[in-house]
Amino acid sequence: MLHEPASTFDERPRVRPGAPPPATPRKATNPLDTLNTEYLTVVSTVLAQPRAIAANPDEPSVRETLLMLGPAARLVAAYEGELLKPSEESFAALDAQLAPQDAQAIFRQGPGSAVVVYIVLGRAKPRHRPLWPNALLFALTVLSLLIVGTSIAAGELGMTSAAAADAIMNDLLPNLWRGLPYAISLLLILGAHEMGHFFAAKAHRTSVTLPYFIPAPPFISPIGTAGAFIQIREPIRNRRALLDIGAAGPLCGLAVALPILFIGLATSQLTPPAPVVLQEGNSLLYAFAKIAVFGRFVPDGQVDVMLNQLAQAAWTGLLVTALNLIPLGQLDGGHILYSLIGDRARVLYYPLLALTVLLIFTVSEAWLLWFILLLLFGRFYAAPLDTVTALGRRHQIIAVLSIFVFFVTFVPVPFALRETAVEPLPGQTLGLLLPLALVFAQHVMRRFQSRSFTSGLLRHPRAAPRR
Repeated sequence: MLHEPASTFDERPRVRPGAPPPATPRKATNPLDTLNTEYLTVVSTVLAQPRAIAANPDEPSVRETLLMLGPAARLVAAYEGELLKPSEESFAALDAQLAPQDAQAIFRQGPGSAVVVYIVLGRAKPRHRPLWPNALLFALTVLSLLIVGTSIAAGELGMTSAAAADAIMNDLLPNLWRGLPYAISLLLILGAHEMGHFFAAKAHRTSVTLPYFIPAPPFISPIGTAGAFIQIREPIRNRRALLDIGAAGPLCGLAVALPILFIGLATSQLTPPAPVVLQEGNSLLYAFAKIAVFGRFVPDGQVDVMLNQLAQAAWTGLLVTALNLIPLGQLDGGHILYSLIGDRARVLYYPLLALTVLLIFTVSEAWLLWFILLLLFGRFYAAPLDTVTALGRRHQIIAVLSIFVFFVTFVPVPFALRETAVEPLPGQTLGLLLPLALVFAQHVMRRFQSRSFTSGLLRHPRAAPRR
C-alpha cells in the first residue's frame, strides 16, 4: 500500500468555476445569524454556558474535515465552553442529536480547558462503488507478480542450468505457475496490511473501500506492484480511531511478513557475490534477520544471499511497511503522528522535505522515492471530527510500537545500482518511481480543477468567496 487516502477532492462532484455553491437544505438566508439560537439549545447539553463565537473555516484541521464531509457540507455555527462530560461521551451524545437534522459536530481544543464545537450542515454520504475495478486491478496485480516470481525462479534455476532458465523465460505463459510462491506471499502481506485497515475502520464504524491493488509489470517495477490502498470515505470520529485504523495496516502486514522472511532466508542460498542490476537495501530488521539466519551479516565480501521468492516477497513487504509509516500526512505514519500530537505534526513537512532534497544529492538518488511520497501525501492530514479526546494507555503503546517498527524497517537506500555487463531492462532502474509520478500528476490536476469548488465550500450564502 502506497498510501491510505482520505476522501478529499476525489470524493466530490466536480463544480464548474463560477457555479453557485450547493444549496443548503434550510431556508435560512444566513445560517450564522438565524441558526445559532437553535443549535445553542442542543450544544448546551454538552457544554457548560456555551458562547457563540465567530466560525473559522480557515483553521487547517477544520477545513480538512469539511472537505471529507461532502459537497453539501456548510459550516454554520461555532460555540465555546467547557464540556460537562468526557469528550468522547459528549461527542457521541451531541452527534446523536444532530444526525436527524443532517448536521455534524466538530470538536477542537479551545483556549485553556475550553472546547470549540463547530456545527456543520451536511453529513458525509458515501455513494456505493462497484467492485469490478477492485477485481480487475487484483487480477492484473496477480499476473504481474507471477511474471516477477517466474523470473526469480528462472534465476535460481539458472545457477545450475542456464538453458533451462532461458527456456522458461522464452515460453513464459505456461511457466507462470513457477511464480506462485512470490505472488502468494506478497499478496498475503499486502492483503493483511489492507485488511488490517479495513477491519479497524469497520470496528470504528467508518466507511472505507475494499483494497485497490496496483499492478506494475516488470518493465516498470522490479517488484511487480506499486502496492495497494484502501480509501477512507468519511471523517474518522476521534484520535483513538485514527490511531487504530492507521496502525492496524502496518502491524498486520508485518506480522505476516516476518515468518515469510525467516522461512525465505533459511531456504535461500549463499553464493559468491555477482554483479547485479539492483541490490536490495538493508533495514535494521532485515539486517538482523540475515545475521540470525546465517550467523553473520551478508554480503560480507565473500558471499551474499541469493533471495528466493519467499525472501524477496518478505523484503518487499518490509519496504511497504516502512513507506507507509513515514510520519507525514496521508501515510499511515502521518495518521499515527497526528493522533499523538495533533496539528503540531504539520511543522515537520517543510523540514523533512528539505532534508530529503539534501539526501537526494548527497546520499543516493533513491531518496527521490521518499521525496515524491512527501509531495503526494505529506500536506493533508485526515483530521478527525473530535481532536479533543486524548489517547488512552493502550493507544499510546500502539503508537510507540508503530514508531519503533518504522525505525527498524526503514530502508535508507531501497535499491543500489551496481555496475554490470548486463544492460538493465528499459526504465526498470527508475521504474519504481513511475507509478508515484503518475499519481502525483493526477493529484495536481484534480486539485487544480477543484480550486473554485473548495473556495466556495467554506463560504456562507452572503459572504464573499474566500480565495
